[in-house]
Amino acid sequence: MRLKSALLSAALFAAVPAASLLAQGKSPLDPETEKLSHEIFKQLVETNTTDSVGSVTAASEAMRKRLLDAGFAAEDLVLAGPNDRKMNLVARYRGKAASTLKPILIICHEDVVEAPQAEWATDPFKLVEKDGFFYGRGTQDMKDSDAILVTNFIRLKKQGFVPSRDFILALTADEEGGKSNGVDWLLKNRPELIKAEAALNPDSGGIDTESGKPVVMVLEATEKLYGDFELSTKNPGGHSSLPTKANAIYELTKALDRLEKYQFPVEINAVTRAYFEQMSSIERKRGNTQIADDMLAVLKSPPDLAAVTRLSESPRYNSTLRTTCVATMLSAGQAPNALPQFANANVNCRILPGHTQEETRQTLITVFAEPGVTVQYKDDGGTLFPVGTDRVSPTPPPLRADIFDPLKKVMAEMYPGLPILPQMETGASDSIYTMAAGVPSYGINGVGIDTDDMRAHARDERVNIRSYDRGVDFYYRYLQALGGK
Repeated sequence: MRLKSALLSAALFAAVPAASLLAQGKSPLDPETEKLSHEIFKQLVETNTTDSVGSVTAASEAMRKRLLDAGFAAEDLVLAGPNDRKMNLVARYRGKAASTLKPILIICHEDVVEAPQAEWATDPFKLVEKDGFFYGRGTQDMKDSDAILVTNFIRLKKQGFVPSRDFILALTADEEGGKSNGVDWLLKNRPELIKAEAALNPDSGGIDTESGKPVVMVLEATEKLYGDFELSTKNPGGHSSLPTKANAIYELTKALDRLEKYQFPVEINAVTRAYFEQMSSIERKRGNTQIADDMLAVLKSPPDLAAVTRLSESPRYNSTLRTTCVATMLSAGQAPNALPQFANANVNCRILPGHTQEETRQTLITVFAEPGVTVQYKDDGGTLFPVGTDRVSPTPPPLRADIFDPLKKVMAEMYPGLPILPQMETGASDSIYTMAAGVPSYGINGVGIDTDDMRAHARDERVNIRSYDRGVDFYYRYLQALGGK
């Protein structure tokens, strides 16, 4: 493979000389742009786009109107989707007419996960400004990026910028769940709308900060494979006054107890090797000698077990080292005074590249060691199957100079000296679809988030306002650099 030398060489990701900057203080935006970007952000957050009761279509239509008003042609703003709640918006920013360069696709999902009001200190579907932060569902995942891209399409259009190639912005549905993932739907039903040379995905990557100070720029070079599995056990039941040894709940919890104690084996790939090599240097400079040593020790063959144990205490490093599976939902029983006739659990897995969902399902069956527990694969729409798919995460794409040279240029301008670090996305993103379609895809995001303030999918989700503003400025510069300016 030429991956290591082309994509992950230390020279490519070495930092340019100089000191990094604080992502705080005065906004880098002019008042008009700041007002516009905050208004768009507010409009998106306050449009409920959950799968249960929300409408991605409403958000797509609102963004289409803003782009129309900014001068985009109606034929370049296409609404397309499977039903009236899940319409995706594909916006094309036309480049030079004589250009032979193929478009760059930018994928951003508009849907968000559920947000129970009772669990939040603020209304999750209101953009609330408090103590230097914007609060609201989607402020980290990923309506901030939706707003940033729409803002900059409008801003650049009004300034008369004509890129060297077309930019295609796809604002999509059902990344977080649901039956009609927007990117997948477009690839299958309207591929001509998003045909591109490469794809950018702001849903991954970004700037890790500590107390507002940038530490490292991470970019997604590959990602894990998502997989849900339903565990189920059944029992004849009976009256609770006459308990029996056979109990569906006990049987299921025994299996889950074994899962809690199990760890998948450590595996290092080209991306995670480069990640730990460079993170080791960063941690050593910060005085974290033990962590730095451990990061190199896990790269040995075989990995140092003591180092693996210590690094595994960090959820992030643990997920980088291995496939992970965790129980996320439970349901059982039919009445408080009856022996349970059923018990079900959802186990969510994030699977290392090179392994399939079916392979993981078989591992779970072995770990559970409970013949009465059935393990089925659950697809994105919630349909159960007796076996998992044979899909694997695609091979990481090679370096494209037309993507990364502009990135290095912008980072040198905004954050001189900040390391750029390749990363395997431990979650899941829509890049899995574009990469599977043969489109090289990269997770690039300019918003800084403190490593101890990751609130995507959590209550009281928030983003630092100045960090958001710098994210707007980042993509303003990056789109121009991508477009040849």
